[in-house]
Amino acid sequence: MIRRHTTPPRHLAGGVRRAVWFAILGVVAGWRLAAGQGGAGWVAAPDRPTVGDTVWLERTVTAAPGWRVRAGKLEAGERVEPLGDPVVRRASSPDGWVVRYPVAAWAPGAHTVSVPPIWRLGPDGRADSLPGGSAAFVITSVIPDTVRQPEPRAAIAPIRSTRRYPLAATLAVVLCAGLLAAGVRWRRRPPRPPGVHPHVPVEPEVPDARWLAAGEPKAVAARAVLQLRVAIAHTVPGANLALSTTECLAAVERARPDAPLRELRAALEQLDRVEFASAHGADVAALAVRARALAREFLP
Repeated sequence: MIRRHTTPPRHLAGGVRRAVWFAILGVVAGWRLAAGQGGAGWVAAPDRPTVGDTVWLERTVTAAPGWRVRAGKLEAGERVEPLGDPVVRRASSPDGWVVRYPVAAWAPGAHTVSVPPIWRLGPDGRADSLPGGSAAFVITSVIPDTVRQPEPRAAIAPIRSTRRYPLAATLAVVLCAGLLAAGVRWRRRPPRPPGVHPHVPVEPEVPDARWLAAGEPKAVAARAVLQLRVAIAHTVPGANLALSTTECLAAVERARPDAPLRELRAALEQLDRVEFASAHGADVAALAVRARALAREFLP
């Protein structure tokens, strides 16, 4: 058997391969450790924002069941400014939380934002913080690429016509004056004569017997009292319809001592009893006839 000898270059190449392999394992382990500590890195949306657009920096973190996530406030920078408070909401996974920051950049190019730590709060009072890290995104300029050195320009002066038309101005003034005179004349037109309203025949009064047959004695009493009180109010100045029965009789006694006060008091009190009492034993038809007779005596 021939013994094979290894040369130094082979040993050197094997060492390089092992070093590269260990470096790859270290990167993978670090990535898994970072994923286990809080989720993936920051993602910017939309894909191609321009200057002044709202850019959402989003990151997903994990927390144990019952824990909550609270994000710190993002500080304003020279080129990047936060547009509001951070938004924290539940993710689709049961232990995932989504943290979002709305920001805006005022200059094109690549930007890097240092994000404050993210806190995980437990139900028993424990707390754990995750490093916020940094979020990077690229802002596209709204100025076309054809403009190499954009500079602000002054405002354009108003464009005025060099020609003058005095006839047009004169016609406009005359037209406005004519419209004003026509409007004043129309507003001061004489009033129209009132139209003749058609004659509407008055329906005949429903007899008391019909109301009594329908079982409405209170309606008969109310109509008789109203007719009597209207007649008294026409002849006695102080006995208006707003007074009670007692006040009305006192006013009649002061103004008309010769009036039949006893009959008037008896008729009004009995009609009030029929109108407002739940039960009565009076002859409503006779009382209504007597009230109308007294009303005719008061009317001139």
